[in-house]
Amino acid sequence: MYSLWKRFVKKDASSDVTNRIQHIKQFDVPQHIAIIMDGNGRWAKKRALPRVAGHHEGMKTVRRITKVANKLGVKTLTVYAFSTENWKRPKSEVDFLMKLPQEFLGTFLPELISENVRVEMIGDLSLIPSHTQSAVKRAMEDTKGNDGMILNFALNYGSRGEIVSAVNSILNDAKNGIIKETVTEEMLSSYLMTKHLSDPDLLIRTSGEIRLSNFMLWQAAYTEMWFTEVLWPDFSEEHLLQAVEEYQKRSRRFGGV
Repeated sequence: MYSLWKRFVKKDASSDVTNRIQHIKQFDVPQHIAIIMDGNGRWAKKRALPRVAGHHEGMKTVRRITKVANKLGVKTLTVYAFSTENWKRPKSEVDFLMKLPQEFLGTFLPELISENVRVEMIGDLSLIPSHTQSAVKRAMEDTKGNDGMILNFALNYGSRGEIVSAVNSILNDAKNGIIKETVTEEMLSSYLMTKHLSDPDLLIRTSGEIRLSNFMLWQAAYTEMWFTEVLWPDFSEEHLLQAVEEYQKRSRRFGGV
């Protein structure tokens, strides 16, 4: 009887999510959602588990959120997987984090291919271990023919470094005569790692922290932001739908009236 009740409740919850998705799609869905996935360590600590257990659980959340974002019709989902500042963490934790893309993409890649999701990455790939590079490159290669939602990993990414790199590239091109006109916002944007992507419409940060932490500083100039106390491993499909529903209630004036 209990098992039957559990199946009924699960089916009912799934139906509720499906109905909410259909309702949300009748209105303006954010084309680009960016997520700062925070709280893995605290999730593990609350359960007397090692921090890496939280990161592993957080990986499962990425899978769930990717699937529901794709169902919503989101064009790009950018997840902040590893920042340039995260190298300061204990070596054992960093080593574990560098193994996660290999495990995640290894198990989830067939699903991504079948669901027409394309894997991309922003960040400095050259500084991460070869096994991590191989996993990311393989996923990008195997999904490059997909024309559906982009799952964009920000891996070894820092926005200030990205902007500095863009400025240096502009200076170099100006020195070589490639650029002769005045630098504009559009030009600088074209030198960023996200040059082929639209700016995020909605940025979500979990775990109660209210800051950008060197994430998409230029791109988020007019992004709607949604913060929640929920720790990333506990972030559910319903939480994403709640964030999108809140986004749909806001008026985006971009400085106008």
